[in-house]
Amino acid sequence: MCAATSWKDNPATVEFEEKAKNLLKGELKRKGVTYAQLAEKLGAMGISETERNLNNKISRGGFTAAFFVQCLTAIGVTEVRL
Repeated sequence: MCAATSWKDNPATVEFEEKAKNLLKGELKRKGVTYAQLAEKLGAMGISETERNLNNKISRGGFTAAFFVQCLTAIGVTEVRL
């Protein structure tokens, strides 16, 4: 990858962002948790996110590993299968 190319433009990065997004969305669906409910659960953990912010962040897929684990913890997921 050349210096002018962002790591975000790397096809491998895009592929794994998509996987992370789908994993998180799948776990939310499996648990029956909406973005509004997720925002409440994260708030109870001291993490301030709005329903809209969550929708945007998860739709993009480019969130941090910490955010991913926070969301999974908030909804009670202890195992994830890749």
